[in-house]
Amino acid sequence: MIPLFKVAMSEEAPDRVAEVLRCGQLEHGPRVEEFEAALSERLGNPLVTAVNCGTSGLHLALSLVAGQYGGSGGAHEDTGEVLATPLTFEGTNWPILAHGMRIRWVDVDPETLNMDLDDLERKISPSTKAIMVVHWLGYPVDLDRLRGIVDRAERRLGFRPPVIEDCAQAWGATYRGLPLGNHGNTCVYSFQAIKLLTCGGGGLVVLPEEELHRRAVLRRWFGIDRAADRVHGDYDVPEWGFRFPMNDTAAAVGLANLDIVDPLLARHRENAAHYDKELAGVPGVELTERADDREPSFWAYPLKVEDRDAFTRKLAERGIMTSLISRRNDEHTCVAPYRSELPGLDRIQDRIIYVPVGWWLTEEDRSHIVDVIRSGW
Repeated sequence: MIPLFKVAMSEEAPDRVAEVLRCGQLEHGPRVEEFEAALSERLGNPLVTAVNCGTSGLHLALSLVAGQYGGSGGAHEDTGEVLATPLTFEGTNWPILAHGMRIRWVDVDPETLNMDLDDLERKISPSTKAIMVVHWLGYPVDLDRLRGIVDRAERRLGFRPPVIEDCAQAWGATYRGLPLGNHGNTCVYSFQAIKLLTCGGGGLVVLPEEELHRRAVLRRWFGIDRAADRVHGDYDVPEWGFRFPMNDTAAAVGLANLDIVDPLLARHRENAAHYDKELAGVPGVELTERADDREPSFWAYPLKVEDRDAFTRKLAERGIMTSLISRRNDEHTCVAPYRSELPGLDRIQDRIIYVPVGWWLTEEDRSHIVDVIRSGW
């Protein structure tokens, strides 16, 4: 079976992890700082904070830009709402609930599978605490258009709704020639096991301002300044925080994999370009948008197909794995009070499917996938 995902691991990773284990400093050691420095250089933004997973990063980001965890005025305080997309993994949206805030669902653009920015603009209100966008499968949201929407909201409402970009699937993606994390918003990457750049588990929060970065560094570890004199108990916690730091073994894995990730990313893009060419116009298949101003990472390859059940059966019979990746989040029981009409997502929810596009595909694998799809189902 041709897999949909596969773990990319440098041959150098075991030796780097062994060095950490031998030194005996598994947490709060030098490897995380070294990894952060390397990521800063790669992204072109020095304001980065490594955490233990992408979901922790979203928790931290929400706490920084949308108010204190759980609110600060008591159990009955209206802590506001976060505008979010239901077409994502649950790890994007459950931090909103953990912060005691409501989710207000924004529709999905059938062309991009990202948030429908027209619907977003309609739904920004005085209750909006934050906007959570997802670069789904590593296809960047139109960030210039999003900035214009937020500019207009600021003029209308008298405050600027903060934007958090979930970049979990988007390592290496660019918008207008710049890596995600350079467009004025708080961004969160994931380095989970099957991400293109993996630490086995980990994440990164990328901040747009020095003050937010300073707070993020403190709040990822209980709000405690690690440079303070804790031996004599002579330190203060002005703003409490979480226990979200990345450990040094994860950072060692990440450093090793950072050395190999660029050619892997290039292979994802090469495979996607092949599909774009060979599957265009195939009966029963519709491709998603490709805009000239952005370069996706193609964590997986999306298709909109007719008779999805027959399509998945045909590919499985021919040894090709497919997946829905995640259920639309608004259908879960735990968010039933927030359900709303989402006609864009409704039109495509039964047609979306994802096929393998990764670095592990041989040219024979890639041709086989194309031939099977072109043969019909």
